Amino acid sequence: MARRPHHHVYVIELHPDVLLEPKFRKCNPGYVDGKPCVYVGMTGLDPDVRFDKHKAGIQANAYVQKYGLRLLPDLYEGFNPMRYEDAQAREVEVGIDLRSAGFGVWQA
Repeated sequence: MARRPHHHVYVIELHPDVLLEPKFRKCNPGYVDGKPCVYVGMTGLDPDVRFDKHKAGIQANAYVQKYGLRLLPDLYEGFNPMRYEDAQAREVEVGIDLRSAGFGVWQA
């Protein structure tokens, strides 16, 4: 029997100070001043649990640990949960979409 879809794509708002990180800036040449900076990830956990783990330093992305403010469910709730393969593809799509809208985006 197939397992029920339980993977989630999630988006975390990052404090604008992340723009002071040269590596983040370099990866976002099309960033539009004033637009949000975000981290886009994928998890088999509930996004709230994953966010808490980032902030606690557990399998954390350094930018999320240092600059993570809050989840932005409006940008991802509509398509969760999904199969692992679908989540992998959707994570990339969400990053591309947000970057093309002028957001500063980081993906692991």
